[in-house]
Amino acid sequence: MQQTTIDQWLELARRQYNYRLAERFNWYEQNRCDVNACPLICHLPELKDRPDFYWQKRDLVNSKKLFPEYKDLPSHTLQDVIARVDKTFQRWLSGDSSGKRSGKPRFKAQGRFRSIAFPDPVKPEHIQGPFIQLPKIGKLKLILHRPLPDGFKVKTAAIIKKVDGYYITLSLQDSSVPILTPDVPEMENTIGIDMGLKSFLVNDLGEEITIPQHYRSSEKNLKRLQRSLSRKKKGSSRRQKAIKRVGKAHLKVSNQRKDFHHKTAQKLLQLGLHVAHEKLNIKGIARTRLAKSTHDAGWGQFLQILSIKAEKAGLMAIAVNANGTSQNCSGCGTKVPKTLSDRLHVCHECGLTLDRDYNAAINIKYLAVGHSVNKAQAKPDGIPGVTEKPALYASA
Repeated sequence: MQQTTIDQWLELARRQYNYRLAERFNWYEQNRCDVNACPLICHLPELKDRPDFYWQKRDLVNSKKLFPEYKDLPSHTLQDVIARVDKTFQRWLSGDSSGKRSGKPRFKAQGRFRSIAFPDPVKPEHIQGPFIQLPKIGKLKLILHRPLPDGFKVKTAAIIKKVDGYYITLSLQDSSVPILTPDVPEMENTIGIDMGLKSFLVNDLGEEITIPQHYRSSEKNLKRLQRSLSRKKKGSSRRQKAIKRVGKAHLKVSNQRKDFHHKTAQKLLQLGLHVAHEKLNIKGIARTRLAKSTHDAGWGQFLQILSIKAEKAGLMAIAVNANGTSQNCSGCGTKVPKTLSDRLHVCHECGLTLDRDYNAAINIKYLAVGHSVNKAQAKPDGIPGVTEKPALYASA
């Protein structure tokens, strides 16, 4: 019964999302006018009210009158749908806080709206043993993967539907937790990593972590399942079962990748050092012939996990400009041009020879602590240069 209710709420939220998004698109198309295309004397139609967040939130009363089934949803859950529409529309028109604009919002097809939120704070008495009580649905049985820590308040809850079941996400808050201030990055308390497709990452000590390629190892099975799906008649029960099999296979790959990212980030941060990495243009790389391998590596998800875990540990994940990190010598700063197929760094000035990624990881560390990787600035910035070899290469 509760499963049916959640599915109905997801479908109603999807329809509300599409309707509110269509309202914004219609207003945008009917009320915009190019400056160089509008005559000096013209008759403009009466402008309609702009459907912003507050206007659409007030209009939810009319939706409930026309469609009584919306009365079954909690009010704050419907308001959260409006907030999602506002956020995605504003990011398309104006961009986020850094000015980066997203693509044009798309309408959600059936089955593509998979989560509903409960923004109201969840009181402690609403979580008792293996049950959580949510508005208008009652007590839901759940499996807590870890106990809730003492002193924390459950602020919001969200139900997410995946191919293997329903998940509930709880956001916690505790104002008594102190804010850790990280130390200033220095050579002694910083480690540099270079991420790639030959190895997942190489640090400035030459240690590397192999790339698991979860998608490529499962590609044969995914192709077989997809072929089976393509043969099924649309609308049939067998097709629905085939869709579920394909979804579970993709979910397994996603879970394997995320587990690998969490363990790798934890392994790096156990050293107690700040982690410096390149500021990668992942979207640009994903448009090249390396797209499949780039998506399989999941650099963006890994860097996000690394940043969150570093903040919790009182450390920093420092993104540096990738310009010159692979081309310049980490020993003297001389530029040594390489193609993507050149995997060995051989400096014609100081004779330093080492792996390309190893060399880049050292340069990334230099940039994170405020040094340069350019030959012209090598000595003033203190990079070991012509007169001195790094201790790391003393035996080379």
